[in-house]
Amino acid sequence: MVSIAWFRDDLRTADNPALLAAAQDGGAVAVYVLDEESPGIRPLGAAAKWWLHHALQTLGADLASLNIPLVLLRGPAGEAIPAFASESGADNLYWNRRYGGPEREVDSAVKEWAAGEDVHAESFQASLLHEPWTVRTGQGGPYRVFTPFWRALSAQDFRAPLDAPAKAGRPPSALPSGHDLDSWELLPKHPDWTAGLAEAWTPGESAGLGALEDFLDGPVQDYDDGRDRPAKPGTSRLSPYLRWGHVSPFQVWHALAQVRGNGPGPDVFGTEIGWREFCWHQLFHNPDLATRNLRPAFDGFPWDQPQGAAVTPSILRAPGLDAGSRPENLEPLDAWKAGLTGIPLVDAGQRQLWTMGWMHNRVRMVAASFLIKNLGIHWRVGEEWFWETLVDADPASNPANWQWVAGSGADAAPFFRIFNPETQAKRFDPEGAYISRWVPDALLPGYPEPLVDLKESRQHALDAYESIR
Repeated sequence: MVSIAWFRDDLRTADNPALLAAAQDGGAVAVYVLDEESPGIRPLGAAAKWWLHHALQTLGADLASLNIPLVLLRGPAGEAIPAFASESGADNLYWNRRYGGPEREVDSAVKEWAAGEDVHAESFQASLLHEPWTVRTGQGGPYRVFTPFWRALSAQDFRAPLDAPAKAGRPPSALPSGHDLDSWELLPKHPDWTAGLAEAWTPGESAGLGALEDFLDGPVQDYDDGRDRPAKPGTSRLSPYLRWGHVSPFQVWHALAQVRGNGPGPDVFGTEIGWREFCWHQLFHNPDLATRNLRPAFDGFPWDQPQGAAVTPSILRAPGLDAGSRPENLEPLDAWKAGLTGIPLVDAGQRQLWTMGWMHNRVRMVAASFLIKNLGIHWRVGEEWFWETLVDADPASNPANWQWVAGSGADAAPFFRIFNPETQAKRFDPEGAYISRWVPDALLPGYPEPLVDLKESRQHALDAYESIR
């Protein structure tokens, strides 16, 4: 017997119901498909590809310790999975559900194929605490405001995490061959800009569970304040581990319950887990979340720059970025990407992003607000850059949070709420430790003058907003 566990954004062995079902049937085989071809499937950004490469390496080793082989395939999953199942003579096919529109179409097509071939196919809930179609307002529609959404969801009981499967006696033999991971060329080479990512992160299930334990052992108690201090280790840094499914929300939720009652920190962090659920709630009900304003009024917003260059500015590839000079012909968008806006907190965030594939959430909001409201550049341009450069680039959270800052999304910040990066720096980085780390040239001669006057550009943004009210 061959039972396939089809992995996607759930790269772990514990609390993985699809893997557990395959192992219990016997003859378990794990399959991962790199699908960049199915209609509507969004190809991964460069930083995410780096993470995926190392995540698959560690997953393969973890599965091998259970005598479960990991087979790598590439191409449209709606073709690759049925072909592998047929060639291997699979009796059972299991996966954990996805909630994006194109992904659900692929999964439905595979399930339809399985029904016609007398292959048992079954899917499970694993990446969200809730199924998006089960939580609705009193009128029967999806929630558009977070507080009542989270009130309704957090009142529910969530299942306990599942154990990893027991070690199998022996793996199935004579399986169809898959791809070699290196042949996918997920890692950049010319140049290799990932040294900062490797220094900051260890992809994989063990590292994710370790990060969760470290957070709950200390920073969570002061999370209500510490989460806003970018110079301090006050956040969980679990976002990439949740995005890639190295840890599940069920594991996080039940571990968090063990430290509740010792101040407001754990409860505040619980709402962050809820916000992640809310973002996926939005994507499920609005599959084009990354490309369409949820508030139609913003379709007529007079952006100064509605579209931007998709290429990486060459200044990011050049040595000596911290020298601080800004080429005269550098476009505002590229100056923002490179951390050369002349606004220290924004520049610090952008350089942190480029170096380690991650940016502190408080600074993400400031950097996004500056791009949208001070530079007048469409939120989609910023969303696409974060998709390219974040190791935790999430199909739901990334666009939902950009729309939140822009004022065009669900439960969005009002457009007239414009983060002043100078005020934010004084409040949340009062000693300048974060800025000094990432922009050591900020106080040196030659540091660029600000791209725009904050007061004038703020008023320009407010005037533009008046035109669509």
